[in-house]
Amino acid sequence: MKTILSSETMDIPDEVKIKIKAKVIEIEGPRGKLVCDFKHLSLDFDLIKDAETGKKKLKIDAWFGSRKATAAIRTALSHVDNLITGVTKGYRYKMRFVYAHFPINASITNGNKGIEIHNFLGEKKVRKVDMLEGVSIVRSEKVKDEIVLDGNDIELVSLDHVPLLTRNAT
Repeated sequence: MKTILSSETMDIPDEVKIKIKAKVIEIEGPRGKLVCDFKHLSLDFDLIKDAETGKKKLKIDAWFGSRKATAAIRTALSHVDNLITGVTKGYRYKMRFVYAHFPINASITNGNKGIEIHNFLGEKKVRKVDMLEGVSIVRSEKVKDEIVLDGNDIELVSLDHVPLLTRNAT
């Protein structure tokens, strides 16, 4: 069964500027600018102003949508919320080297844009991983064997964090 209209809204903070053009949302804040493309979803995006508070709101509508289409509304709102958090606060992933017998050595290269991992599982091969655009890597000064990944886009920061050792490194 199809629902005639499903709709949800979210508040936009004052320090964030948002532009919507043809289902491409561009969000600009104190830490930079992020863009997300929602052209693959059959949703309507509108910027509205709340009559009572005067704050900006993002309204997403799904006309004659199935359950999947109405679920996509919440997904799109979550993505926009992640973008807003990225341009206001940013994201940080902390990782630790864990080893039992072969101590892992790592060195930060390319001005905090890459890492070289030595002696992983006793291998002689040096694993080199370049960070994605907008992500920086720093070695923690307080905690031994810890690296910190920082960036504005949660997707890019988390993509660097998951396959750090499993990526096809040269």
